[in-house]
Amino acid sequence: MHFLVHTSIDVIEEKLNSTKAANDPRDLYLGQLYPNEDYRIFGYVTNTKIKFVVLESVNHPIKDGDIRQLFSRIHSAYISLVCNPFYVPGDPINSVPFKKTISGLLRSNYMSSRVS
Repeated sequence: MHFLVHTSIDVIEEKLNSTKAANDPRDLYLGQLYPNEDYRIFGYVTNTKIKFVVLESVNHPIKDGDIRQLFSRIHSAYISLVCNPFYVPGDPINSVPFKKTISGLLRSNYMSSRVS
């Protein structure tokens, strides 16, 4: 799975470099990055070039709108983390509240996709 994430980061870099003029810079959601047998891989990049990658099982697909909303909420949680005066940019994220928020978001998106 690490290989998929690293490859996804490369795809994000390619998209950012190749479509600077073509895309609206305010659109942070990059959509599905590339097809894979077992996972759908989505990308998101912030205005400050922080990259988020979400992998979802092809067996339990989540709607595209739900993925967009998930990224938006992850971005909000990240903003809350970096606004903490005790967080040092570049350090590993060891914030328990941040990790709980992300786990809750992923769990709630997984569960909401099962209800549909």
